[in-house]
Amino acid sequence: MDERQPGNPLHGTTLEQMLVCLVERYGWEDLGRRIRIRCFTSDPSVPSSLKFLRRTPWARKQVEDLYLRLISGRSVRR
Repeated sequence: MDERQPGNPLHGTTLEQMLVCLVERYGWEDLGRRIRIRCFTSDPSVPSSLKFLRRTPWARKQVEDLYLRLISGRSVRR
């Protein structure tokens, strides 16, 4: 199943890859300040965060938006 998605910068990138990249760049503490969700601030882990993000569309969107700003080189300081 090879569906081309020209112009979609997230195509081929998993939620786990995005999350790991953000954690490596910002760390859990800073990520929790940038995106205010408890799974990033209270005993954070990749598996528990993925579980939450997969069933919470608004939170997943915030992660995707921050990841897109990071890879596009736009300012993501707060």
